[in-house]
Amino acid sequence: MPTINFTPTANNAYLSPAKLNLMLKVVGKRADGYHLLETVFCLIDLCDTLYLQARDDGKIVLHNPQVSIPPENDLTVRAALALQRFSGCTKGVDIYIDKKIPMGGGLGGGSSNAATVLMVLNHLWACGLNRQTLIEIGTQLGADVPFFIFGQTAFATGIGEKLTPLPIDLPHFVIIHPNISVSTQEIFSHFALTSSNNPIKIDRLTESIPLINDLQNIAVMRYPEIAHALAVLQQYGDKALMTGSGSCVFLQVENGEKAQHIAAEIQTAHPEYSVWAAKGLPQHPLANLLA
Repeated sequence: MPTINFTPTANNAYLSPAKLNLMLKVVGKRADGYHLLETVFCLIDLCDTLYLQARDDGKIVLHNPQVSIPPENDLTVRAALALQRFSGCTKGVDIYIDKKIPMGGGLGGGSSNAATVLMVLNHLWACGLNRQTLIEIGTQLGADVPFFIFGQTAFATGIGEKLTPLPIDLPHFVIIHPNISVSTQEIFSHFALTSSNNPIKIDRLTESIPLINDLQNIAVMRYPEIAHALAVLQQYGDKALMTGSGSCVFLQVENGEKAQHIAAEIQTAHPEYSVWAAKGLPQHPLANLLA
């Protein structure tokens, strides 16, 4: 049973940010079925909050599990168990999640939560693991987890685990979630998915990031709601793109004031959507926990 003395407070609160894929190319497929990618990851200031408190009895207790996911399958629980196994730590943790990042939206909320658990518990449990070791543990949990531990804008290859810092200006965004959930596995396994040729040159990305997402056409075919959300954003600019495997779409804009104005206007006209104005983050809010 959960401990009765665990209360989510500011003292045990840790931010878990979302991400955007500013471009995404599928360049191949591994023998194990994972697709090989080239993508640009960017952290944004839309965040979940995780409340984590160490326990002495070794139990991993998720206090508010998602209705659709058994607690033992939740990525936060799996992350804590993975760290226990790797480190040999006998401590446990109470977990409470305040969700703001939509599930199935391509914003990496579950992966971000797993990364936050690894980083925070490495600190609370005094495991003493470095960033690269946590990235290796995170790779076993999901292809996006390593990026959140890496903790800064990056060009990623492989399945997303080979990360190179990418020094670019961090723009402002308008993000629409059309309030549908998209299965990443469904999009990646679609028969129409093809691979791109001509690998991206990383030095060119610092000058201009191509407006590409090789998963977008498939997602739009399967989910007309995504096509509609893209059309709404395209009324405000020509840089609208889907992030990850969907369902969220985003538009880069010049400044925060414009992002707020567009987001408010869209939200009023389309109350069926969830709409945010967001800004790129230069580093993960928990970057100071790791050397």
